[in-house]
Amino acid sequence: MKTIIRLALDRTPNTNHTGFYVALAKGAYEQAGLDVQFISPDVEDYQKMPARRVSQNDAHLAITPSESVISYQTNGVPLVAVATVLARDISAIVTLKESGIERPQQLDGKVYASYGARYEEDIIRQLIQNDDGRGTFVPHKLAWAGIWKALVTREVDAAWVWLTWEGVKAYIDGVDLNQFLFDEYEIPYSYNPVLTAHRDWVNENGDALRRFLEATAAGFQFAVKNPDEAARILIKTANHPMLTNRNFVEQSQQMVSSYYLDPEGQWGRMHRNIWVSFVNWMIRNRMLTDANGELIQKMDADTLFTNDYLENVPAGIR
Repeated sequence: MKTIIRLALDRTPNTNHTGFYVALAKGAYEQAGLDVQFISPDVEDYQKMPARRVSQNDAHLAITPSESVISYQTNGVPLVAVATVLARDISAIVTLKESGIERPQQLDGKVYASYGARYEEDIIRQLIQNDDGRGTFVPHKLAWAGIWKALVTREVDAAWVWLTWEGVKAYIDGVDLNQFLFDEYEIPYSYNPVLTAHRDWVNENGDALRRFLEATAAGFQFAVKNPDEAARILIKTANHPMLTNRNFVEQSQQMVSSYYLDPEGQWGRMHRNIWVSFVNWMIRNRMLTDANGELIQKMDADTLFTNDYLENVPAGIR
């Protein structure tokens, strides 16, 4: 009997997720004795975030930013990152070149397209202040599906996007962007996205998790070696209306495939110093509070992530 694993996606299927769909299509999950089921956020019109699904046992795993793990732990819910989907961050705050907003300090008084995440606006505020601005922007909450349209139609002035997805779309559509990368403004942003689970589930299902991560790693290895074929597998297997433009998906896949593996060629492995730097930065900037609203002065980064269930990355699926 196969073990069921329900995976809640952070966005509709896209090239960040390709390795999961390759593993499914190539039978790696089935060979591992797993029945893997994907939950796309548009199923319920983005009303339930993936980390919440995990916290409520509606999903076993979720794709989330690092901040979701931190946020739930500050409220006493032991979520933990068990792998990083991308080896390094490739997100950025972007504005239209035609807007004339060429650096973060110019976002003062401007409208930012917010996902509504707990620490998101704190991070944007600090980005602006690190560029000698006041940090007084106007957040405008939107579902992910509407954020890109809001930017190109000038409903908002800035948005947080993946350069491997919206950035590629902008290039194909001839939309010129300004990009503000976090590390260029002294923000040690952590892994995004990560694969998140509840610690209790991990403790009870360690063997299934190991098998899932091994099969998934093979899927991402395949995508690195065969990006065009992986893109076609994603389109066919996910069968989602957001994936109908093959040229766009293939170009996105070519770009993101270089972000899947770390310098040692491994998928999923996280480095402690990246978590420590981000958490300490959040603490220094008074972003972390507990369930009672009290400032958190110290957090053990080792509780936030684990590499224990990651085996050596296999050679890949043929």
